[in-house]
Amino acid sequence: MLAHPKCYVSILDLREHVSRHVRVLFAICRPRGCRRFSGHFLISPLSAAARAGSGSNERTNDGRGNCSSLLVSVRHYAKVTSKKPEFPSQLDDLPPTMLQKDYATVKIAESVDDVVKRLLSLEMASQREKMQVKIQQLVDMVKRNPYDFGSTEVKIAKLTAKIRNYQEHLQKHPKDKLHKRCMLMSIDRRKKLLKYLRRTRYDVFENVCQKLDIEYTFPPQYYKRITHRWLAKKAFCQKVYQEAKKRREAERLKQTTVVADNDPPSVGTPV
Repeated sequence: MLAHPKCYVSILDLREHVSRHVRVLFAICRPRGCRRFSGHFLISPLSAAARAGSGSNERTNDGRGNCSSLLVSVRHYAKVTSKKPEFPSQLDDLPPTMLQKDYATVKIAESVDDVVKRLLSLEMASQREKMQVKIQQLVDMVKRNPYDFGSTEVKIAKLTAKIRNYQEHLQKHPKDKLHKRCMLMSIDRRKKLLKYLRRTRYDVFENVCQKLDIEYTFPPQYYKRITHRWLAKKAFCQKVYQEAKKRREAERLKQTTVVADNDPPSVGTPV
């Protein structure tokens, strides 16, 4: 039985109208439900249907000049950014009027005018020149005599200044792996020197740690996980060692007996 031509055409028009709107809805909406577009949030088809069914008259512009009930205007709030705490620098205690290391021992540098003295001071110095002054300050605190340039205490002072400089740099550039590796190597080197100094001269070790503000921590004790395989291997090694020891003792006893049998009896000299 065939339907009436007018009824058939009206059904086709209705299907095309519905499918067109469904395609538009799913083209502008994500499967999760919403999508950011032109400063608005597009709500899902179910929410749109509920809004339309509730009789709401909210209609906004979708950015194309067409009115749509699927666009809802929202506010955008600024993101809260966490501020890192400032890391104190070891160079903060250096006065800016202090002369650089190369000009500190020059007598004529004290008699120049203010402009030249400012050029020779730490105020116009680079980071490297400031580090030289800081290293010299730490060395003067622990060195044995004015001519001490290579003792264990002097090496520890130089490594301490370098380690703190690496720490300040890594606070600003945490992804710098090269300087992090250099810092860890310097820490290991200083730890080795502190261990040697503590074993040989404990009073000097305490003085260095106190003046340079170093907190010495003991290395963790060696620990090996005990397994059944390790126990069996150890028992087998002990058994082999005991068997080899018995064989060596038997061989030594045999050699002693042979030597005693071959020696002629000692005869005393007649008087």
